[in-house]
Amino acid sequence: MATTADIKIGMCIEFNGKTMQIVDFQHVKPGKGPAFVRTKLKNLENGRTIDNTFTAGVAIEPVRVERRPYQYLYEDDMGCNFMHTETFEQIIINRDLIDNSDLMKEGQVVEVMFHTEKETVLSAELPPIIDMEVTYTEPGVKGDTASTNSLKPATVETGATIKVPLFIQTGEKIRVDTRTREYYERIK
Repeated sequence: MATTADIKIGMCIEFNGKTMQIVDFQHVKPGKGPAFVRTKLKNLENGRTIDNTFTAGVAIEPVRVERRPYQYLYEDDMGCNFMHTETFEQIIINRDLIDNSDLMKEGQVVEVMFHTEKETVLSAELPPIIDMEVTYTEPGVKGDTASTNSLKPATVETGATIKVPLFIQTGEKIRVDTRTREYYERIK
């Protein structure tokens, strides 16, 4: 059994009967009263984030999770179909369990997080940076803006819309940060 002193960002714990991942935490020692740990927890079953405060030193129940590489194959009415890159085992994952699933393209390798005791899928994460082709964007006109960092909407090959700088044109390849859904850089 672990205590609040063992809390780290990314750690998974059992909280109120649900598997939660610690997104952020802060240890607070007020001048008056006991110390406490303020946490932000992400529910891995539905993706919701909650705030919770633990008294310092209280016991928490860590959960063992495993990350496995899976390749995205296709989507049908049952969900998104993935294949393990080494064992070729296929699984179906609900699109709700995948962060920024509209940026996922066929053949892409994602990390699927499993609860090791129950062997259930908790979530799937795309790589931090992915390469995409811009399929449509309005042309940027010189002198359109007074500021230097103006952005315009662009549709990428998966159908997702992201904001890109004015100099990006239709047909160009760009890198996208999947955590923030922001333009990262142009590929030359």
